[in-house]
Amino acid sequence: MSGTSEGPTPAADLDRSAVTDSDHTIYHRVFAAAPLSMAVVDPEGLVVSANAAFGELLGADPRTLTGRAAADLVDLASDTRTWHAYREVLRGGQARLRCTRRIKHPEGHSVWVQVTVTPLADGGPGVLVSATDISARRELQSRLRHLQMHDPVTRLPNRTLFFERLTAALEAGSYEQGGTGRIGLCYLDLDGFKAVNDTLGHRVGDRLLATAAERLTRVADEAGHARAGTPLVARLGGDEFALLVEDSTGTEQVADLAESALKALEEPFDLDGQRLSLTASIGVVERHAAGTTATALMQAADTTLYWAKADGKGRWTLFDPERNAHRMTRQALSSTLRPAIERGEFALEYQPLVGMEDGRLSGVEALVRWHHPQFGTLTPNRFIALAEEDGSIVQLGRWALATACRQARRWQLDHPDEPPIFVSVNVAVRQVWDSDLVADVAQTLAETGLAPHLLQLELTESAVMGSAGRPLQALQALSDMGVRIAIDDFGTGYSNLAYLSRLPVKVLKLDGSFVRGFQYDEAAKGVPQVPPNPADEVIVEAMIQLAHRLGLTVTAECVETSAQATRLRRIGCDTGQGWLYSRPVPPDRISELLGTQDYAVGKP
Repeated sequence: MSGTSEGPTPAADLDRSAVTDSDHTIYHRVFAAAPLSMAVVDPEGLVVSANAAFGELLGADPRTLTGRAAADLVDLASDTRTWHAYREVLRGGQARLRCTRRIKHPEGHSVWVQVTVTPLADGGPGVLVSATDISARRELQSRLRHLQMHDPVTRLPNRTLFFERLTAALEAGSYEQGGTGRIGLCYLDLDGFKAVNDTLGHRVGDRLLATAAERLTRVADEAGHARAGTPLVARLGGDEFALLVEDSTGTEQVADLAESALKALEEPFDLDGQRLSLTASIGVVERHAAGTTATALMQAADTTLYWAKADGKGRWTLFDPERNAHRMTRQALSSTLRPAIERGEFALEYQPLVGMEDGRLSGVEALVRWHHPQFGTLTPNRFIALAEEDGSIVQLGRWALATACRQARRWQLDHPDEPPIFVSVNVAVRQVWDSDLVADVAQTLAETGLAPHLLQLELTESAVMGSAGRPLQALQALSDMGVRIAIDDFGTGYSNLAYLSRLPVKVLKLDGSFVRGFQYDEAAKGVPQVPPNPADEVIVEAMIQLAHRLGLTVTAECVETSAQATRLRRIGCDTGQGWLYSRPVPPDRISELLGTQDYAVGKP
């Protein structure tokens, strides 16, 4: 018969079976004694066997773990993403899962473990779950993070941690689920701290910072007791601190916090036998968290802190959007000043200077206007101070001088039968110091053909007070050249009459504040008016008489009514300037006045 009956097992098969049994025995012994915590888990997620190390890690007899859900033992079901990944490894759809978990030990303490789930090495059903105790590593990382995120002097959160908290507070998820949806910030620094460091040393300075931090922390804790949530106190660097109010209830809450911080820091500091008294300046910002970025909030706080210092220090100041808009406009103007000169965005208007006795046009003052593409036409009070700060006043002044002289010469040529009128040009302090004003004037007169006596340069009292050296030499050289020197806004500055005898001044321009005291107009029946101040007239008359005794002529600014003009003429004023005669007008309007000789009315 052909052999289909079962015969005896071949010897080779017996040997292979023996080897397999031996391997399993060795595997079980290694598994049980391995220092790595391990458990074999079936496809359903239940523990088949666990070694001693696994039981020790969990604080349990490994035999009691058989049949229990591995996911519960090592907390794999606490978040959806990890749970789905674990199920994929069990089904063979994913090769590995590694995650970090904190599990509770029966003795009460927590254990941080790194859990790894991989398929069994022999390809059988189920997975191997291993867990490594990383508690010591986590603790070291925590300590290092604390050192990295906290200031060593004050032990407060540092700039890095502050911005981490601020950024998190501004994320939509942090306020959309509840809370007020608002955020507040007090940004402060200690007034005069640098002086403490410089005079008493950094050790005392550090103690001062640490004590200030303790006081601010106490203020924050007290605020936290009164309302839900304690503000975060952080040291941002140097003597700068921040108090962050998450879920602010409004401006009042943050303002109260700032006021409490000020009072706490105003108390004297006793440091190493030194009793120090300091104040603080605080910028306060409170707004909706939505639409706000950490950068925008800090910029607003920094700006507001600057305002607090500029307003006198030792105070808190609330962010003002209108004031900030003005500052932003100022910055925008400052950054575009120089290019605007090169692009030709500036123009001159001219305001008539009229003789008080005959009402005839004798000269004009050149007034610069900036035709800004974004902000429209700007008068000098909007940009001259900026030009002086960044030095562009020199370039702008040269342009104004050349333009005015060229225009004055053009009027002279166009109206040869009329007496030529002079042009008065304002000169800033920096033009005297930062440029060769004498050379600029000489070159301009030569190029335009304008006679020197038809040019008048106006300087403020502050520009000529205490003039010595180069400024005095420049003014004297200009006077020797034939150019007239006028003092603008006389009476509002130092009003030191001594310099009038030392400087080559020819004209005094009385500030408009004196003339406004003459505004009472008897002809205006039934119109409520403030009676004139007799003292103003006495002062003006005395200044005019003094000027005449010194050989000077006097121009009154801001003449607006005929009553003012009558009184000024009666007390001997030489020239008037103001809206009674004309507002500042374009050069072609001055040409019309020259052609009609309608100088006293000349209303544009």
